[in-house]
Amino acid sequence: MPNKSKYKPLLFTTTLRNPERLKWFLGILKDYDGQILNNELAEKIAGEIIRIGLYRPTRLSISVKKKIKTKEPLTDKDVSKVLEDNPQNHKEAGFSWGWPSRFDTWFKIAKELGFVFYKSGEKIRFSEIGLKLVDNEHPEFEQQAFLNAFVKYQSNSPFRRVLNENVPLVLLLQVITKLNADDECNDAGISKLELPLIIYWKDNDAKKLYQRIKKLRQDFGYSPSWEVIAEICRDEIMEGKDIVRDDKSILVDYPDEFIRKMRLTGLISLRGGGRFIDINKNEQEKVDYVLGNYSEYKKYDTEESYFEYISIVDKNLISFVPKAVSVSEQDKFLTKWVGVYAWDKIKIEMLNLSNKRLSKDETLKYLSNPTRLEFLTALAVKSKFPDVKVIPNYPIDDEGIPTSTAGGVGNTGDIECFEDVNGILIEVTMSEGRTQTMMEVWPISRHLEEFGKKAKNSMCYFVAPSIFSDSVKQIDYVRQTDNLFISPKTIEEFLGHLESNEALYSIV
Repeated sequence: MPNKSKYKPLLFTTTLRNPERLKWFLGILKDYDGQILNNELAEKIAGEIIRIGLYRPTRLSISVKKKIKTKEPLTDKDVSKVLEDNPQNHKEAGFSWGWPSRFDTWFKIAKELGFVFYKSGEKIRFSEIGLKLVDNEHPEFEQQAFLNAFVKYQSNSPFRRVLNENVPLVLLLQVITKLNADDECNDAGISKLELPLIIYWKDNDAKKLYQRIKKLRQDFGYSPSWEVIAEICRDEIMEGKDIVRDDKSILVDYPDEFIRKMRLTGLISLRGGGRFIDINKNEQEKVDYVLGNYSEYKKYDTEESYFEYISIVDKNLISFVPKAVSVSEQDKFLTKWVGVYAWDKIKIEMLNLSNKRLSKDETLKYLSNPTRLEFLTALAVKSKFPDVKVIPNYPIDDEGIPTSTAGGVGNTGDIECFEDVNGILIEVTMSEGRTQTMMEVWPISRHLEEFGKKAKNSMCYFVAPSIFSDSVKQIDYVRQTDNLFISPKTIEEFLGHLESNEALYSIV
């Protein structure tokens, strides 16, 4: 018998914590769109995910470990051996024990968000918005996809056995709007310490929640103790009926994951060094549309009907153009953040990305890895070459923090720099291995060709944690055939170049 539904805090899966990983996982699954999902296909897809390095089991032979270290592709024999040596002690409802259940663990969040629908014995079916998400030619679609999903995402959808009934993003926007409209509050949104109340809230009564947060501030200011917040969540909201959860989960882990997901929409800004979450004023028109069209919603009884609802593309929603930011405004923001993050801090954070280490910075940790790398790279150049004109093309919130990676609209690259008559395009990626070669080099060559029209001399730095050998071959081919100079550098090598050279431009 299925478990009886209960009130629970909002917990997004942490299996695919970073959005870029979800996109890459779906990029593999897209090749099987329309095929019948059975145990054999689920295991085959798992093998491809292992082959490309998105999932690394623990039991690996010495030869496979060596190939992974050198980014050499695994053979079919290698993949079969890895699958055989790592039987999954794992079971999900509706799926066979082992790798089929691991498949469901990986992809169930994508189904909940309306990107792809699947059931064992049925066809894998990508939605229109799911196909937009995995469109590598248009990375700006990623934010559109997550925005389309989260304005509709219901806490008690048929995919989850919970009694809480609200749309978390809408509830968050409503509460922030009410707090900011209150003259007795500080017009800075909601404190991270107050977020657990939203995560635990049982219904969609934003007015009552706003009043409870206001009372919390009246009693304890903006820095209530962990014990106070945990007691409100456990005893007042949950009435002591929730399972035992440690304070760190309630006050740190759950809010961190919630902020990461809400930031994917582009509607949320970080303020006060990450202590407050507020509405992104650059997207106020879009926020008004969301509150006007999604505050009331229909409930769905089946996974299929809910999926059809959440997967429909709201073309009005994604058609809004964010507030334009001039080059001079962008430069002021870069100067501001270079003042916040000194060179040594920038270097440490970029090396963290290079070495797959997590950031502990209260602002940077909420940016997806590709977005963080673009931001830090722009700051690194501005820090070491303050006279160079640095123009990052990522969209930003009203604090100057990127809300996603650069979109590549109009064949523009990630970061455009101008040093006298020289133009330097900087393209960054967190992808490695075969994924890097498939996704990056050809778009970069198009971006550089277009960028060359803006400067007398032009070149490009291609920056990644590691440079795959096939990427180097493609770059050499582009240089020979199109006379376009692309200099591939690891993150560490690029940092070294910034530290040891008097000019950013270099075709040596």
